[in-house]
Amino acid sequence: MAQKQIKAKKGIKKEFFEITAPLTTTKISLYAAEKDELVGRTVKIDLTKNLRGKSLVLNLRIKKIDDNLIGSPESVELAASYIAKVMRKGVDYVEDSFEIECRDCFAKIKPFMLTRKRVSRAILNAIRKESKEFLINQLKIRNAQEIFSDIISNKLQKSLSLKIKKIYPLALCEIRIFQLTKKKDNYKDHVSRDSPIKIEDKTEDLPVAENSP
Repeated sequence: MAQKQIKAKKGIKKEFFEITAPLTTTKISLYAAEKDELVGRTVKIDLTKNLRGKSLVLNLRIKKIDDNLIGSPESVELAASYIAKVMRKGVDYVEDSFEIECRDCFAKIKPFMLTRKRVSRAILNAIRKESKEFLINQLKIRNAQEIFSDIISNKLQKSLSLKIKKIYPLALCEIRIFQLTKKKDNYKDHVSRDSPIKIEDKTEDLPVAENSP
């Protein structure tokens, strides 16, 4: 009986299923026997070539909505190699990590900023405090989809840099990590397909990882 089941599995026909990535125009095709086999897995999209060398990785969690496979944004992260590349002598850096409340979820965010030269500890603390207050106030009125969009398009980083400029003009202002931690119970699990950011337009197989334990 077991041998018959094994043979039946070997005979299963696999095909490519298209995954829609709302924040990009990237065409994602993944190989599987059926759609449900892909639900819950993650897809990593490397945006480096399309963001002028900035090594940014977008992580999407595959969900099934109305029989369509949708890549729901779960986190966006700057590569450690990019951070090492932009670091240089004679400057100071400011980084932080804290939980924030968005309109439809809770998330963790890690801003990263570089000064143009060495500055006092008082200025570094002022930058850290001002950036935290700004991000908390700005992101609590936005949903996750809007925040991911603003980070990828560099809109959020520009706004933060202009705010910090009143204290000290920065050489670099980035969001190193933005990661969803929990959805709010009073919000439906919905993924918008509107206003994609044009990042890439080609069909390719992207690496898929199993669910994290």
